[in-house]
Amino acid sequence: MRNKSVLLLRWGLLGLALAMIAAGLLRQEHLEVLGKAVRVCLECIGIG
Repeated sequence: MRNKSVLLLRWGLLGLALAMIAAGLLRQEHLEVLGKAVRVCLECIGIG
């Protein structure tokens, strides 16, 4: 019985993670993260 509950928990967490990733992509959060990463990188190099 324990293995079944662990398996169900794993699939549930995987589904939740995929739902959160999809929500972030739909809100275009990845573009915000990329923009911040570019700014930080340019500041570190000394260009920006």
